[in-house]
Amino acid sequence: MFGDYSIGDLGSIFVMQGFAGLILFSVYVLMALGLAIIFGQMGVINMAHGEFMILGAYVTWMTSNLFQAYLPGLFAGYFFLAMILAFVASGALGMLVEWVLIRHLYKRPLDTLLATWGLSLMLQQAYRSVFGAREVGVELPQWMLGSLQVTSSIEVPINGVFVMCLTVLITIGVAYVMYKSRWGRQVRAVVQNRIMAGAVGINTEKVDRYTFGLGCGIAGVAGSAFTMIGSTGPTSGQLYIVDTFLVVVFGGAASLLGTIASAFSISQTQSTLEFFMSGSMAKVLTLLAVVGILMLRPQGLFALKVRK
Repeated sequence: MFGDYSIGDLGSIFVMQGFAGLILFSVYVLMALGLAIIFGQMGVINMAHGEFMILGAYVTWMTSNLFQAYLPGLFAGYFFLAMILAFVASGALGMLVEWVLIRHLYKRPLDTLLATWGLSLMLQQAYRSVFGAREVGVELPQWMLGSLQVTSSIEVPINGVFVMCLTVLITIGVAYVMYKSRWGRQVRAVVQNRIMAGAVGINTEKVDRYTFGLGCGIAGVAGSAFTMIGSTGPTSGQLYIVDTFLVVVFGGAASLLGTIASAFSISQTQSTLEFFMSGSMAKVLTLLAVVGILMLRPQGLFALKVRK
C-alpha cells in the first residue's frame, strides 16, 4: 500500500489527509456534541438528528440567497448570522418535537428510536417538498475561499480552518454551559437522580425540553459548517447519522472528552485510509477497529460514572 510512495511523499500525504481528517473531525464533533447531550443526558435515541443538521444547512443556504439578493454589501459577514439562525431554527424545532413527541416516550429507548426514525422520514419529505429534491450549494464569502500555503506541497483550505476554529469555540461554550452554569448543574442533577432533582425544586420537564433543544440547535450549527464541505439535500443528514452514533458510543455516553477523543480517532483513521483504498473499505476497517475496541471496553473510551 505504501510501496509506490517515497518517504517525503508519504509525509505530505499524511499531513494533507490529517488536515482533511480534522475538517471531518470538526463536523463529527459538532454533530456528536448535540447527540451526546440528547442520548447521553436523556437516554433518547434520536434518529432524526441528521435532519436537524440539514435544517441548519438549509437555513444557511436561504440566508446566503437573501444576502446576495437584498444585502450584497454585507454578504461577507452573512455566515455569522446564518449560524445563529440555524441554531435558533433547529433548537426551536427540537423543543417542539420534545413537547409533542419525545416527552411521552422517556425510559422507552426502542420507542424513541422508531418514533424519531419516522420523524426523520417526515422531515426528509418536508425538505423535498419545500426545497426540492436536487442538492443545493452555498455561496461562500470571498474571504473563506482559497487556501493557505504551508509548504511547497501542502495547502490547507481557509474554510477548513474556519470550521475547526468554530468547533473549538462551540466545544468550549458547551463545556462551560454543562459544567459551570446553573442550568448545566440542573441537567447533571436530573441525569444522576431525576426524582431527587424534582424534589429539590428543579423543573425536570423544562430541563428536558431545553436540553433537547440545545442538542438540536448544535446540530443546526453543524449543518452550517457542513455547507462548507458538501452540498445540501433532503437526505444528506443520513450520511452522517451512523458515524455520529458511532462517535458517541465509542467515546462513552455523556462524556464530552470521550466525544472529542472518539471523533478525532475515527475521523483521522477514516481520512487516512480513504487515500489508500476505497471509501467503503475505509469505513469497514474503521468500523471493525471500533467494534473490536468496544468488545474489550463496552462502556466506551471515557465512561461517566453516575449514581443510580
